[in-house]
Amino acid sequence: MGFEHRIESVEELRTLIAPPEPPAAHKDVDRLDVHCRTFIANAPFVVLASAGADGTLDASPRGGAPGFVRVLDDKRLAMPDYPGNRRLDSWSNVLATKHVQLIFFIPGVLETLRVSGRACLTRDPAVLALFDERGKPPKLALGVDVDVAFLQCGKSLKRSALWDPASWPAREVVPTAARIFADHIALPGITEEAAVEHLTHDYQDNLWPR
Repeated sequence: MGFEHRIESVEELRTLIAPPEPPAAHKDVDRLDVHCRTFIANAPFVVLASAGADGTLDASPRGGAPGFVRVLDDKRLAMPDYPGNRRLDSWSNVLATKHVQLIFFIPGVLETLRVSGRACLTRDPAVLALFDERGKPPKLALGVDVDVAFLQCGKSLKRSALWDPASWPAREVVPTAARIFADHIALPGITEEAAVEHLTHDYQDNLWPR
């Protein structure tokens, strides 16, 4: 069953939601200024959003030590390709449409930083050397030519109480990753025990370039 009473235009939407206040409408900047640079340098977690030519969407969590995304200059940043699931969802989208948005999170900070731009995949040795912190650089990096950056207000994180441990669910309420993987994959031999073994190995031995 589909949804009824759909909103079909921005004009109709504006009958429900008033236009933004002037500060919100004018907070975009077209470069990475000192505030953006400081935020990125202290962010250990990023959500990378991309879209494919066929409309396929991907929002991928990325993490590393604070500042693992490097600002190269006022208009460029780079992010290393650390080991993942090798599905290439994000990278396929980048190759197809070359547009991304990154949302940077700093633990304990309600506000986030959003950066949009034109993306590419690079094997530039000078860029990869920036991420050679463990004796081996990544095989590639995401490069972004920045179009827009702005600070996102903290209402969503405040409503969610994301950083407040008192709001976190009891661990036994949430199924384990191994249980979810086993049920979703549903292939012979992929039991919960096998998933536990795989995840343990993957988290211990496959976090960094090898």
